Amino acid sequence: MVLTIWKKDDLNDDVLFGQVWAREKELSLRDRSFLTVTALITKGVFEQLPYHMQTAKANGITKEEIAEMITQLAFYVGWPNAWSAFNIAKEVWGD
Repeated sequence: MVLTIWKKDDLNDDVLFGQVWAREKELSLRDRSFLTVTALITKGVFEQLPYHMQTAKANGITKEEIAEMITQLAFYVGWPNAWSAFNIAKEVWGD
């Protein structure tokens, strides 16, 4: 079965950002942001990272926490991923 672009958008908007992110009783928005940013850095999905880092900042992740998160990940997912993430974080949180 081939999904059209519109059905993919519906799944993304309605299911992921609508239903899954709305489950705050199960996991806070802050924790969901922390996990999402970690997953994107780990996989090297940097094109989506600015949006999710801005969301993480809005959900309460501090500059110090994002720096510590990326530092920790550097030893597990590699310096190139961490360095790319640091550059994006600097733009979102400022130097």
